[in-house]
Amino acid sequence: MATTSSVTAFLVYLVFVATLGPLQFGYHLAELNAPQAVITCEKKSITLTSTSNRLPQCLPMNPSQFGLVSSIYTVGGFVGAVVSGPIATRSGRLLALRATTAFFVLGSVAEALSPNIAILSAGRFLSGIGAGASIVVGPIFVSEIAPAASRGFFGAFTQIMTNVGILLTQSLGYFFSRDSLWRNILAVGAILGIVEFLGLLFVPETPAWLAEHRHLSQARQVLQRIRGKDAEIEEEIRSWKAGSLESHGAEEEESLLSPHSNQSQSQKPRVTILTVATDPEYRPALTAVVIVMLAQQFTGVNSIIMYSVSLLQGTLPTAAPLLAVIISALNLVVTLACSPLPDKIGRKTCLLLSISGMGAASVLLAIGISVNQKIISALASLLFVASFAVGLGPVPFILASELVGSEAVGAIQSWALSTNWIATFIVAQFFPMLNGALGGKGQVYWLFAGLAALFGIFIYLRVPETKGRSTPDEVWGRVDERRMD
Repeated sequence: MATTSSVTAFLVYLVFVATLGPLQFGYHLAELNAPQAVITCEKKSITLTSTSNRLPQCLPMNPSQFGLVSSIYTVGGFVGAVVSGPIATRSGRLLALRATTAFFVLGSVAEALSPNIAILSAGRFLSGIGAGASIVVGPIFVSEIAPAASRGFFGAFTQIMTNVGILLTQSLGYFFSRDSLWRNILAVGAILGIVEFLGLLFVPETPAWLAEHRHLSQARQVLQRIRGKDAEIEEEIRSWKAGSLESHGAEEEESLLSPHSNQSQSQKPRVTILTVATDPEYRPALTAVVIVMLAQQFTGVNSIIMYSVSLLQGTLPTAAPLLAVIISALNLVVTLACSPLPDKIGRKTCLLLSISGMGAASVLLAIGISVNQKIISALASLLFVASFAVGLGPVPFILASELVGSEAVGAIQSWALSTNWIATFIVAQFFPMLNGALGGKGQVYWLFAGLAALFGIFIYLRVPETKGRSTPDEVWGRVDERRMD
């Protein structure tokens, strides 16, 4: 079995490049938060036209229109999540990752040069497609190249890089939310897309996908390069294909383990999005990942990430933009600090700790905003994102690849992320309206507290622990035995 000694410089490079997509997901998710008042012409000190170029200095829009511009990103994310899983399964993780960069570049250019709301929305939609695909394929790629003993640690880098993107855009927003400079914030996404594309030129396909598609010799070579030239890889090769080897006997085992073999082996048929929803073998895994993805969004984290400046403007009129930067920085620091936790105390324990903290923070936030208590509101916001970083941030992106085999992980991940994007759209589109309908005094956080309690029960009952279990059969087999006891 591969150990943490198998962590090489090449592995670190691969993880970094593969998670540049999640970085851009976070970047675009929060890019409109700080400059909202400038973009929408709410600040009266700016003019509608710029003397330096022919683009308008701001785009007049009401709250409903701004909500649409914000949420159209999640619609693109939904599309990207739905189509990317099957593409990654059929044509490879690498091809899917490279394709996302085109959407990031085109979308960011359209956003930065937008003369009206329609073009800005179109750019956000294209960026969303790239983000949705990246959040599906990136975690699969990382899981398939990471050593089993540290898969939870490397899997957390999806959320870590998402938080880097959020921090980057909030920081730029703090400095560039004036005049026409907000366009520079949106243009940075194109630069990030180009950097990712260049980095992917030196990235190979994952060994697991190559082996699954009968390129056994190439799979062995790539795995050896990732683990290091002197690393022992035979046990890891056996563990990926344990199911096939048990089914097809010693002759195929010898074929797989031979460094010079190019023979084909039997494999499970590829699993479609429809199959995982109807096949009893995959339904428990689908239920588990959907519950966790819904919990990630319906506990309210994106109300803080996307609307914290406007939400806290009444309570913290001068400090809200700076608090958004601090919140993003704390989210990143806590995610980094807690990244070993899923491998140490377990995925499910992290989820339960996380959702409990978010529920408590929601109660404090509701109280703090309603009574105009600045300190309580600020501390509750910080506790909210810190609790999210412990579990509900990183763990959902790990689970799919640990609950099913490689033949179904693309389909499961597409279901999971499609659910996540739909929930994100609901929060992005309706949070401002719901908050206003409830009086705008933080009462909406009582709802988030109740949802945290409800999803905590679902996670306790329906999500299995995957820590220390190398195959999906082991995960679900142990669960079944415990239930029988």
